Amino acid sequence: MAELVFFTGTMDCGKSTLALQMDHNHAARGRGGLIFSKHDRAGQAMLSSRLGLAREGIEVTDDLDFWDLVTEQATNGRRIDYLICDEAQFYTPVQVEQLARLVDEMGLDVFAFGITADFRAELFPGSRRLIELADRTEVLQVEALCWCGKTATHNARVVDGIMVVEGDQVVVGDVGDGDAAGDSPEPVVEYEVLCRRHYMRRMTSQAARAAAVSPEVLPFDLDLCPVPRR
Repeated sequence: MAELVFFTGTMDCGKSTLALQMDHNHAARGRGGLIFSKHDRAGQAMLSSRLGLAREGIEVTDDLDFWDLVTEQATNGRRIDYLICDEAQFYTPVQVEQLARLVDEMGLDVFAFGITADFRAELFPGSRRLIELADRTEVLQVEALCWCGKTATHNARVVDGIMVVEGDQVVVGDVGDGDAAGDSPEPVVEYEVLCRRHYMRRMTSQAARAAAVSPEVLPFDLDLCPVPRR
């Protein structure tokens, strides 16, 4: 039976790598598929992984109709058995409904990949609709880690080295190294994955390093999180 499956996790947990691997596996068995992405780090019409892998795909714009595009290509003789939909959090709720319709009425497998919540810890509209409609929601097993070593659960936006919790929901950036500089005339936007405690306390890795060298801060003021034993 065809399924709509939503693979999710924080940034830096390997969603795009899994998307590329799944496309490879299905194509190797003779199945035909289409790759979609939106706001990928490598540019338009690309699906890329931080490991350096990349594939060309179809850029999802707000006015793209999945049903019309897929049915048109199928009518013109293209074999389509599955769809790989990366950065699905950026899709509109209507587009998610179109994907569900393709599963139910055309028997296509749809594998969607995306994060659930934005930098304000609020659900993206596309992710919310996927959670509501998906046959299965899978949390990826590769855990991204907060700077303290605990499992990361939140995506923090860092602008010129400072964590922010206000602004537009969609601002394209990538996971940085915590050393964003403010010398550029344009704000440097990066993202950092944090555990809930450090997200709530606005304690990024850069803020923690700054506090660690301050003579006014005692070690326990850094609020290090104990890493649970496996």
